Amino acid sequence: MTRPTPSGLLRLPFADASPTQRAVQHPSATPAPAPLSAFAELGLDAALLRAVAEAGYETPSPIQARCIPPLLAGRDLLGLAQTGTGKTAAFALPIIQRLVRNPRQAPPKHCRVLILTPTRELAAQILESFRKYGRHTKLTSAVIFGGVGFQHQIDALKRGVDVLVATPGRLLDLKDRGALRLDGIEVFVLDEADRMLDMGFAPAVRKVVEFIPQKRHTLLFSATMPDTITRLADSLLTNPEKVAVTPVSSTAEKVEQHLCLVNQPDKKHLLLHILQEHPEGLVIIFMKMKHQCNKLADFLIANGHPANAIHGNKSQGARERALAEFKTGKARILVATDIAARGIDVKGVELVVNYELPDEPEAYVHRIGRTARAGASGKAIAFCAPDERANLRDIERTIKQPIPVVAEHPFKIGGKDANRQPTGEAKHPYEQPHKAGTPKVAFNFRQRRNRGR
Repeated sequence: MTRPTPSGLLRLPFADASPTQRAVQHPSATPAPAPLSAFAELGLDAALLRAVAEAGYETPSPIQARCIPPLLAGRDLLGLAQTGTGKTAAFALPIIQRLVRNPRQAPPKHCRVLILTPTRELAAQILESFRKYGRHTKLTSAVIFGGVGFQHQIDALKRGVDVLVATPGRLLDLKDRGALRLDGIEVFVLDEADRMLDMGFAPAVRKVVEFIPQKRHTLLFSATMPDTITRLADSLLTNPEKVAVTPVSSTAEKVEQHLCLVNQPDKKHLLLHILQEHPEGLVIIFMKMKHQCNKLADFLIANGHPANAIHGNKSQGARERALAEFKTGKARILVATDIAARGIDVKGVELVVNYELPDEPEAYVHRIGRTARAGASGKAIAFCAPDERANLRDIERTIKQPIPVVAEHPFKIGGKDANRQPTGEAKHPYEQPHKAGTPKVAFNFRQRRNRGR
């Protein structure tokens, strides 16, 4: 049963989409093995099974089913998986079991497990997961990242911890201050490795690797596998188990993707229409520039939509407050830069809006990966202004499928010359007839490229 659409509002074909339309499988995907019937079959200890059950999980996700057994056996691992696949539990559970079965006190200023991650939000999220799964153990854990004072983090490390989650810069700062030693690490995890390198952390990662023991258990996880990650994996891992549960650079199966062609000045008005059409559920809106996030959040608030902005210029306290209000629904809209594209794991995100298309096509994959997590479904709408067509082409080449266009909305690009094909212009690389079982694209791609010229 679909809700009546108020006159003049954008009606997107979300509610009426068929299951086939809602799950567009990447053509190169290979069927994942059937998940195990229960976590008990993975060989996890009773304390972990109890914590998993209390967290509400009954069946392992594909990456959990494929990663946990080799990790329990002590194998190095290269994991290729997009966000929202249950990756954190896939490495947290076997690491906790390893520590519990081999109990020893970490010396002062030492840690037994080091997990490197690119952003503060992702670091805090991973720490929360370790504490959730290890709640029935006596393991200690801590997180360190920049943007906050040093003293609290120095105090947390004085007695030593079992698990340390860190961003590279602050980790090296604390080591240089003599507050942390890295020569006792048993397990090293490099999470979101591709994002780590994209953010310029490659020199810091190499420096960290110089300080940790050569004899260690190493895990590397990445959503994409460019040549730089291949070389990094070859240098860090020894005879690793390779697990790839989804196609590299693919989009989440259960995300309904839609494209709205709109002139830049009309984007904010179109956004208001979409929010009126979707009055419930959490919404993340992605932009490029930090100051524009603040302006858009203020615009939404002025129009009756509680919203917060999150980006790198915000203090850690402000970022934590924004996330807390978002998670509780006090401000159901979060306007974010790509700093949130991988570091936010919040239940109930039903809609992601790409207000501006990213310059890096892989960022689109991670942005829309904030919805449809842990088996849920979600919706993603991309706004494309005429000057963003090149970004759109790059995104569609990366995900190897066209994004279905919303044919009618109040601010669609039009004009008498909108459908004219300039002489000598090549067709869109994914222009093709509509096929049964795929979302119908309302505009052909030739029209899409030239609207608004």
